[in-house]
Amino acid sequence: MDFAVQSVKEEDHEGRPPTPARPLEAAERWIRDRLRDGRWLAWVAETEGEICGHVFLYLVERMPEPYEDNNPVGYVTNYFVLPSQRNKGAGSALIEALKQHACSTGLEGLIVWPSERSTPLYRRLSFQPLDELLELPLDI
Repeated sequence: MDFAVQSVKEEDHEGRPPTPARPLEAAERWIRDRLRDGRWLAWVAETEGEICGHVFLYLVERMPEPYEDNNPVGYVTNYFVLPSQRNKGAGSALIEALKQHACSTGLEGLIVWPSERSTPLYRRLSFQPLDELLELPLDI
């Protein structure tokens, strides 16, 4: 689990982990609990028996209504492949597995809030910008 929690953030901060907002164990426990109860799904890529990448999926239920299908939407997050394994097929395999799952379970689609740096990657993977999605940032 340590791989999933630390790998993405270290790269976002140029190899220097940011100051933790919570103990690593608390983040690992959060991930374990949600994977165990099925609220979140995850796929991992391995090379030589070691995890080299992962992607997580959260199913966003939609309010049912009698006039149309209201299948869930999949929220994609924490998609990461170690730099040493990039451009070797691991990342593509992760997204392909995620897409196959989404299609076989009838998800309406997949959404992601990409960083500026990851937007070109998601575009290469056929994710398209949405015009109708709106956000209200909250200052907490």
